[in-house]
Parts: sequence; structure tokens; C-alpha cells
Amino acid sequence: MINPVDKVLDELYVGLKDLIKQNIGFKVILKGITSKLEALRPVIGQMVRSNEELDRSREELQGLQEVMECGIELIRKCSKLRVWKLFKKYKYANKLIEWDKTLQGQLVILNVQTSRDVKETAARMKLLKDGVSMLVLTAPGGCGKTTLANMLYHDQDVKGKFDKNIFFVNVSTKKSNYIVVQELCQLMGSKEADFPNEDIAFNCLQELMEEKRPDPLFLILDDVWPKSESLLEKFNDVTIQSNCNILVTSRSSFPRFGSPYPLVALNEKDAMTLFRHSAFRGDESYDVPEDLQDKIVRRCKGCPLAIKVVGKSLRGERTESWLKRERELSKGASIFDIETEVQVLLCLKSSLDALDEKDQTIKECFLDLGAFPEDQRIPATALIDMWAELYGLDADFLSIDYLQQLSTRSLANLVITRKEAMEADGYYSEHFVSQHDVLRDLAVFQAKLDPNKTRLIIDKCEGNVCKSLTEQKHQSTRILSISYDGVLSTKLHNIQLAEVEVLVLNFQTKKYAFPEFVAEMANLKVLIVTSHGFLPAELSNFQVLGLLPNLKRIRLERISIASIAKNRVELKSVKKISLFLCSIGQVFTNSSFQISDAFPNLVELNIDYCSDLVELPVDLCDLIHLKTLSITHCHKLSALPSEIGKLINLEVLRLKSCTDLVTFPASTKDLEKLSFLDISDCFSIKELPYDIGEISTLKKINMRQCSRVEELPVSVLNLEQLQEVICDEETKGSWELFNLNIKIRVLKEDFNLNWLPKYHSV
Repeated sequence: MINPVDKVLDELYVGLKDLIKQNIGFKVILKGITSKLEALRPVIGQMVRSNEELDRSREELQGLQEVMECGIELIRKCSKLRVWKLFKKYKYANKLIEWDKTLQGQLVILNVQTSRDVKETAARMKLLKDGVSMLVLTAPGGCGKTTLANMLYHDQDVKGKFDKNIFFVNVSTKKSNYIVVQELCQLMGSKEADFPNEDIAFNCLQELMEEKRPDPLFLILDDVWPKSESLLEKFNDVTIQSNCNILVTSRSSFPRFGSPYPLVALNEKDAMTLFRHSAFRGDESYDVPEDLQDKIVRRCKGCPLAIKVVGKSLRGERTESWLKRERELSKGASIFDIETEVQVLLCLKSSLDALDEKDQTIKECFLDLGAFPEDQRIPATALIDMWAELYGLDADFLSIDYLQQLSTRSLANLVITRKEAMEADGYYSEHFVSQHDVLRDLAVFQAKLDPNKTRLIIDKCEGNVCKSLTEQKHQSTRILSISYDGVLSTKLHNIQLAEVEVLVLNFQTKKYAFPEFVAEMANLKVLIVTSHGFLPAELSNFQVLGLLPNLKRIRLERISIASIAKNRVELKSVKKISLFLCSIGQVFTNSSFQISDAFPNLVELNIDYCSDLVELPVDLCDLIHLKTLSITHCHKLSALPSEIGKLINLEVLRLKSCTDLVTFPASTKDLEKLSFLDISDCFSIKELPYDIGEISTLKKINMRQCSRVEELPVSVLNLEQLQEVICDEETKGSWELFNLNIKIRVLKEDFNLNWLPKYHSV
């Protein structure tokens, strides 16, 4: 049977072809419309099949059918025009253009529906697959988890497998496990109205499930919160023994119960379609300029809930109200700053409110993410520095654990770009955090509500002065974040910032000077400076840091260190320096700059992706307090200082991906406290230090992708404390020849290149 939409499409297509042949003068417009219809044919067929498979109403194609019927009528009128009637030709040309816009809108809707069908089908097929007992559908609040669960509940394929054994119960944060189990018992036909306790209720539920065997059972547990994890534990045990599938929707991913199925934000086209559905009736959308609609939709960051609420709040409003809303948003206001968006706020804020008192540090860590600019990946090492000083997380892996918990709760995404499989070796320079912009807006909004103003986040400044700094008192501010595109005035004085412990500076200019008020931050412990320009920026007025007695950690990204070396300054309190994508080569070859004089008490030095680093300064070996020296992805580094053995307190030497490095100095054997040597991906190295056996404290060696090392020095027999070697299959045999009582790990490569364009050209 021919689908009515297909029939109308054929009639419209024939009419267009005939009109083109008449050569009345609409040829360019008509050919454009014809090409759209040709592209539309397979899409309609796919939609019809999908609707039949998913048991959806044909009304979803009704709008398209009506548009095409209007098009047929318009083409009939155009075909009756006479060549000499110029005014009417102009009139109907405009009508064709307007109709073409309406047709384009229907195509966008079709794309959204098709995308939804693919997403729903993917989740459905995963549930119907044998061996999958529990699937966790996870995303932040307002992303459509419950909507998708309801679609699956009514899906014909799901009904075909489970028949009447499909049960849907809302868990929420307000219900106890006992209430949830009791509701399920009643849904399954229990005659008991009440149970003495949760255990008895669950035993009854198990009996009811057993009665339905061998028929399969499908349970949908909607809106599950972390406090109900014990309930999932019980259900997980049950599903292993019975023929039961469970769909869980939650803001937490519950990784212990299998791989989660994350929902992603809407793309631009889908977001606009949803927005117009919420904001307009019929053809009203064309009364508001499309570019104005687009600007407002982009501020909703693809969050379905935000899109629907903002759209509904503007429905029926005049264009002036739209312009006012867009102006508010363009000046940095978030969707939470608008009174009508309280529904969005309450929905997302509930994720934070649900955290127990013991999870308050997790909440604080989430709020700290707002200190970094939107649409930028946050280096995990920057957060490690912050949280070590703010919350006493003195081991780096503790901060990573908090990031994993934020990711589990759908409050952030932890992205790991390193090649090899995950291992707890203390290297986190290839860990990054991304966050939905709406969640970032929530963090910033919460900071504004804080009566103590613990966090001051300044995304924009008026002129070259930040009014938020000059007009407010900041006696309790611990974190100050300033993101600025222009040149910030350095002449700001008398600003009360003595209690600031973390300063985050973001800019895009080629040159940047530290403001004078930095010198007044007597309690500053962590400084994070990031240039978001393409090339390393020059940083001046560095000498103000010499007035900070408590500064312990400095992280610089895309900064030219040459500009810093011009200012002679001694920072005795600094313990850790991290340089990422910085220009440092000229400084380290300049004999006038002494790193040991500038940072005499340095304990940790990290240099990552500094492509111009050829050699390290000799005086680096005078940093006698140094415990960690990590130099990674510096491909031009060809040699280490000959006196490196003077670093008598060095515990970690990491030279990962220094591809031009060939050999080690003889003094390497004098590193009497070294416990970990990482030369992974240093594929130019042909041999380990001849006297490596004299490093009696060495416990771990990572020499993955060092296949040129064909033979090992005999002295490895003296490595009595060596516990683990990470290597390739080729090198494994060399170690096994020595018959050492150690663990030999062969790692496989799992390289993700998606992140590279953001940081350097490939």
C-alpha cells in the first residue's frame, strides 16, 4: 500500500518538473526545491518504516504532508501565470521562497525525529540483546531520560518480547527502597497492601518474579539516586538468577552495574526545532528574526529542559521582549539569572542538594569547575593543584577519585587521552575535564548565591577594569577567577583580596601583565595562568609574585617563559611548577637565568608539550629538594645534564615521549632515591644506563615503546627492590632472561587523537 505522504510527494515532484519546463522564470528557485524533494524521498521511507516498527502515529508526518499539499496548490497557480505579468511573477516568487522555508523547517523536524528514532532504537536493541540484564541510562537533569524510558515502555518490540511483564516505577529521591519495592509488588499483582519491612517486601517481590518465569520480565526504575544504590545491588543479584531485564534512568552512572548509556546534548538543528515547538504556534516563528532565535537557542547549550522552558517563557511575547532577553544573555547573564527559568535551576540544582554531608567536598569540587572558561577542557592537573591546597588532598590520585565521582554523577566528564591503559603511576597530564555549559552556568550561579562569596568568578570586564573587584568586599573569597579578552589594568589598588588562595587567570591577548592587586594576596597558594591564543603569550610584571609569602604552586599554559626570565625574582615558597605548551627553549639556554636561584625550594617540576625544549639548564641539577622531574612530549630534547646525579632527593624521573633522547649521563647511577623511571615512547633510546643496578631504590620502570633497547645491562641483576617493568612484547623476553622476581606488564596501545587539535597542530 502506497503511503499518502509518498503519493503527495510524487504529485508535487511532477508539478515542479512541469513548471520548470514552462520556463516562466522561477527556474533557480524551483531547481533548489526539486533537489530538496529528491533528498527527501529516502528520508520519508525511513520515517514510515521507523514509525511502523516503533508503533508511532502517522501524525508525525502530517505536517510535512500539509506543507506539500500547499506546495501543489501554489505550483498550480504559478503554472497559470502569463509571461508578461511581471508584478504577479514577483508576488509568486516571494510565495515560493516562503514556502521553501516552510519545507526546510519540516526537513529539520524529520532529522530530529530520525535522530530520536536512532537513539531510541539503539537503547532498545541493547536491552533486547541476550546477556544484558541491567542498563543505566544516564545524563544530567532535563536531558530527556524519563521521556526515552516512556518511549521504550510503549515500544512494540519491547512489548513483543516481554508481553505484559513490563513494569514502570518512579524511584526519585523522596521514596525509600521499601516504598519502591512495595509499589512493584502491587504492580505485579500482590494482594498484600503492606509489609512489615523492606526485606519481607523484597522476598515477596522475588516470589512474584519467580512465578512469572520462564517468561522474560522488564523493569523500568526511573530517576534513581545514589542513596538507592543498595536497591540496585539487590536487583542485580536477582537478574543474574532470573530472566529479567532492568532499565535504570539516573543522573549517576552506577558503573558497578555495567556500562552506562549516556544521553548527549542536542545538536544545533535539533535544539532549534525543539525551541520553535515550545516558543511558537503554527507559523509564528517567522515573525521573529531567525538570527535572534539562533542566538537565544545557543545560550541554552543543547539542554532540552532549558530550551523548552526558555521557549515557553517567550511564547506570545513581542520581538522587543526577545531582543531584551538576547541582550541580557549576550552580556553574560546565564539562563538562571532570569526569573522564569527557575524550573531549570531547581531541576539541575537537585543533583547537588542530593549529596550527603559526607559528599560536601564533591559538591565544592563541582562548584570549583566554574572557575574555568566555558567550552574549554580543564586540565586535571590544574584541579589537583587547587584541591591539594583548598581541601588537603595531598595525594594526586585523591583528586582524580573526586573527578571520577563527579563523572559518575553526570556533573562532569573525565576524558583520558593517554595511549596506554589506565594505571595509577601519578601521571595525569593527559587527563582533562569537560562539562556541559549549562552545568557550568549552575556552578557560577551558585557562586553568586553564596553569602560568603567564597568564589568570585569574573567572565567579563567593563573597559579594562573589573567592577566586581572594585565594588565589592572580598574578605572571604578563596578562589578568584578572571577571564578577559582585552588588556586588564595593572593599576588597581586597595582591593581586599588577602584571603584568596587560588587565582585563575585566562586571557587571549599576545601580551599580559599581572595586575598590581596580585601583590596584596598574602595568602595566595595556587596560581594558574592560561593563554587561549594560538601562540605562547608574553607575561610581564612577574615580579609581583615575589611579594607572596605563601605561593606554593604555579601552572602556566601557552606562556613564553622568556618574558618571565627578564624579571629577576626569588620565590622561596614555590614547591611545584607546571609548564604546558610553553615556549621555554631560549630561557634554558640563557646563562643569565638560574632556575635554582628563582625557585630554590622546588620539589616538583613538570614540563609538558614544550616543543622548543632542546636541553635542560645545568643549574637545574642544583635543585637539591627536587623529588619529581617530569618532562613529557618534548620531542626535541636530546640530552640530560651531565650532572643530573646531583639530584640526590629525586624519586620520580619521567621522560615520556621525548623522542630525540638517545642516552643517559653516567651520573644517573647516583640518583640514590629514585624509585620510578619512565622512558615510555622514547624510541630513540638504545640502551639503559650501564650502571643502572646501582640505583638500589628503583622499584618500577616504564619502557613501553622502547623497542630499540635490544639488550639489558647485566647490572639489572642488582636491582633488588625492582617490583615491576612495563614494556613491549619484544623487550619482555630480555627481562625474562634474567629470571628476576618481578612483574612484567605488556601494555596495548589505545590512542585517542580527538583532543589534539585543541592543543597543538598535528
